[in-house]
Formats: sequence, structure tokens, C-alpha cells
Amino acid sequence: MPDISLRFHRDMLVLSAPVAAALARQGFDASLDLEYANMVEPEAVRDALRLNQIAGVQCLVANTAGITPARLAHRGLEERAPEVAGAALEAARQLAPQHLLAEVGPCGLPLDPSSKSSLNENRDQYARAARACAGQELDALFLNGFANPTDLKCALMGVRQVSDVAVFASVDVRADGLLADGRNPFDEALGVMADFGASVAGFATRAPLERAEAFARMAAGVGLLPVLAQLTVTEHAPRQGAATPENPYYCPDVLVDAGVRLRAAGAQFLRAAGKATPAYAGALVAASAGLDVVRPGAGA
Repeated sequence: MPDISLRFHRDMLVLSAPVAAALARQGFDASLDLEYANMVEPEAVRDALRLNQIAGVQCLVANTAGITPARLAHRGLEERAPEVAGAALEAARQLAPQHLLAEVGPCGLPLDPSSKSSLNENRDQYARAARACAGQELDALFLNGFANPTDLKCALMGVRQVSDVAVFASVDVRADGLLADGRNPFDEALGVMADFGASVAGFATRAPLERAEAFARMAAGVGLLPVLAQLTVTEHAPRQGAATPENPYYCPDVLVDAGVRLRAAGAQFLRAAGKATPAYAGALVAASAGLDVVRPGAGA
């Protein structure tokens, strides 16, 4: 795999849709079975990723979101993190992707910003997750799904304690511009990304496209980091017929125009998240494949 950093600010690239939705459609309990699936049903994980690759995505996201010790402990797997990560990454590597990312989600531990021990405990969760991926062939770690800047700061600091691999960082943003915690603004999280070693600044939102464009422009205007824009599909509902504030990304066709507009707003990396199918990823590929990144302030 080529070094993904060599493509920063150059080529438009699309990330695979979450495998959780695809596995859930096959009967897996997404809240319990995703880590087990890597080891007992790697073919199912690989097949979910293969559909994304057939759709044309350049970046596969491995099924490692629950790799922190606290989350693995709920499955009785806290001592098997390297095995879980290795199985997930191997399932993706067998498809020979252009680029491979290992996702790391929030650890879920209580976090008291005023407590040094709490901060250290949270940082250690992400450091251990990064160590679980050490020695694996991958392009980047993907810190995804964060809801507040303090947790994101812990994640970035923990990863950077043990790894110099590229790090994609993404927070969930509401339509009003606040993070999913409802207290902190998006620009505060962008400052954390710029100050604590993120390689790519990202967001995920279920807000209408106009707001997603605004978030992309905001991210592109902070520092010199490439931008990842994720559109969260609330429900795949093609019979809906038109976008609504509650479900703006109701069918894959909507994402063709979305991909064009997000590129114009400065995003380099695109992803359909939530309940997106590989067809959504394919729509983003159709909107962006072969195109160069639009620099902020330049024409599309």
C-alpha cells in the first residue's frame, strides 16, 4: 500500500461504509458481536468490505472500532486486543485495498476533565488500542465517533504516545454546530485536532447537506489538515422521495450531488456512515473519482 500521506491535498478518496450495518443485516447483533465476528466469521467481515471495494472505494475501514480495553472487557476480550485487531485487519488486507484504516471509537469510560487520574486512564485506553495495532500493515488509525473535545484530546494524546502513524480524527456534529454532547462547538474540536497531532480533521453529521457543507468549509479553514466529511444515513428509505431534515440522505442517489458539493467545500475524504450501504459509498465514488482536491478559496 502506498503511503496515504503522499495523497494528502491531492486526490479525492472515499472510505468504506461501516461494516456494522452490513453485518446486522446478516443477523449479527451490532452491539455484541462485531469483535467476535472478526475471529469467528472473518468471511462475513471480508464480504462486507468487498462490496465496498466493488463500489470503488479507495480506503477500507477495518472492523476495529471497539478495540479499546474498556469496550473489549464487555465482551470478555480485554486480553485479546491484538488478536481482534489482527483478524480485522487481515480480513481487509486480503482484498488488497489501496489504503487501510483501523478505526478506534470512544472507550466509553467516565471522564472527569478536572481529574488527572481520569484523564490518564482515558489516554491509556487509546494508547493500548494503538499498541494492539502495532506491527500491522495499515495506513492510518481512524479516531471516529467522538462527542466531546476532551475525550478526543485523550485519544490523540494516547495514540501519539506510542505511534507515529497517520491519524484521522472525526467528531459527531449536530445541525446547530455543537458536538454530539450538546455543549461544545465544532470549532473547539477542530482546535484539538490541529494542536494534538491529527493528520486529517473530520466530522460526521446527519444534518442536511447545507450544514455539512458549512462544517467542511470550517474544517478546511483550520490549519493545513486535509478534511474528512462523513454523512450519516439515518434510514435507507428510497420511497421517501425527497430529503427531510430528519433523514436527508435517504437514498444513494442523494450522495452524488453531496459528494460534488462537499468537494467544492474543501473535503478530500468522503464517507457514508450510519446505516449506509455500499451503494452509498459507490455514489460518493461516482461524484469524486479521478478528481483533485479543491483548495479552500479556489474554484471547483
